[in-house]
Amino acid sequence: MNILMVASENDGIAKCKVGGIGDVIRDVPVALSNNGCNVSVVTPSYGYLHETPGAEQIADIAFPFSGAEQMAVLYRVRPRTMVGERASHYVIDHPAFKMMNEARGEFEIYSHDIAERPFATDATKFACFNAAVGAAIKEQFFGPLDILHLHDWHTAFLLILRQFDPIFAPLKNLRTAYTIHNLSLQGIRPFENDASSLESWFPRLELNTDLLNALSDPRWPDCVNPMATGIRLADAVHTVSPTYAKEILSPSRPPEYFGGEGLEHDLKAAMNEGRLHGILNGCEYSEPRSEKMPISDLLALIKKEAARWASKCSALNLADYAAFQTLEKISNARKKPAFVATGISRIVDQKMLILKSRGSNRKTGLENMLEMLGKDRLFILLGTGDPETEAFLAEAAIMHPNFLFLNSYSNAIAGALYTCGDLFLMPSSFEPCGIGQMLAMRAGQPCLVHRTGGLNDTVTPGVNGFGFEGATLTEQVDGMGAALGDALDLHSDSSNDWKTICDAATQARFEWDSTAKQYIEKLYHS
Repeated sequence: MNILMVASENDGIAKCKVGGIGDVIRDVPVALSNNGCNVSVVTPSYGYLHETPGAEQIADIAFPFSGAEQMAVLYRVRPRTMVGERASHYVIDHPAFKMMNEARGEFEIYSHDIAERPFATDATKFACFNAAVGAAIKEQFFGPLDILHLHDWHTAFLLILRQFDPIFAPLKNLRTAYTIHNLSLQGIRPFENDASSLESWFPRLELNTDLLNALSDPRWPDCVNPMATGIRLADAVHTVSPTYAKEILSPSRPPEYFGGEGLEHDLKAAMNEGRLHGILNGCEYSEPRSEKMPISDLLALIKKEAARWASKCSALNLADYAAFQTLEKISNARKKPAFVATGISRIVDQKMLILKSRGSNRKTGLENMLEMLGKDRLFILLGTGDPETEAFLAEAAIMHPNFLFLNSYSNAIAGALYTCGDLFLMPSSFEPCGIGQMLAMRAGQPCLVHRTGGLNDTVTPGVNGFGFEGATLTEQVDGMGAALGDALDLHSDSSNDWKTICDAATQARFEWDSTAKQYIEKLYHS
């Protein structure tokens, strides 16, 4: 079985990861390979991945886009590890894929468009990428294929071309699987009258009734919805946990409940047709468990990385200033924190809303947490994302010396936080699967989670972690505080109950081999 995975991220190669998609695309090809499949993965080059050491130019790709004949270059690139060699890794280079964040002085995978034109830059970038991938498939640059596995809205444009552009008719010979990693991000853009629109990208397509019915957003019929397109046109649709597959069949009721995000009718149709499958992501357990790093070594590592981040910026921002101040205080203190809560997250409302919102005492979830932790305990949060939420966290870090907000990303720091922390926090409002809780549990760090999506499928309160629920946002904020109180009380108890929960977290297993077998059975076989 020959499979091509098309995705926006791939942590199987260096510097091609932002979130959970990257983790999945790193690990599941290896698991599929171990089950007898031949897997290739392709992402955009983003202006730099084709220049990594060992990259090999494979072919020039000619393809139609935006009313003109375009040229892109396909490269095969080296995986980060020897295990990654079980799959073939490709990137495609084209000027439209190159995005530089001038403020941070680095290339980026996703752009941040103004509210009036959401997804405009990324939709054009990925529509162009999809057209190049489709042309490369036609020319068999990836070899003979049986399965085309697409990940999230960034790759759904291939299904549009496959269905409605005769040039790409050969793609109809492939079975298609479409994975939903995050239903809340849908890539919606106008059909026409905009530089970032279906008409602009693919002017050959006729906006007839069949096309409009297949591609239209149910709320804004003058817009194309790539996420909806993936759900409607793929042979198999997949969510990354069983609980999330159930949750998205019901309408969203924000801010309390996040379900189908306007696409629940399409998802119900896919379920009734036997095309919708909830399969839990896995975690890699082959490496020996890392030893817990001493807090002094962790702080030294963070200082080194923070200095590197700051050196790339023209001015020190509020978050970096607060981090340096907190690091200095902790490093100089006689007594190091007795308890370290950790978090690694994209800084977006999905992950941060419960922390930002107020409980019944009118304090935010983060305020409550930091007050409960007190001066002898520390909360370290690593991540980037929405500027307004970053500002909220930076201000909290200024006010609370027991909160260290690291407003960037580092694999080295992330790895240390998974192994060094006492309690890993994932209070997501919704979570299709989540990988952070699995990595923390693997390292022996129990998790405190909102019992939603994949968090509900992996963390069992009182057994291998702690959890909370709530019918309203206020109840969720209060529930998080209560669960944190339970965890702190148990940690302070002189009994062995805390160790029992830590051991259960370590022993929990969510194997990629099981996930791969379900892919083959449920997604790849008609």
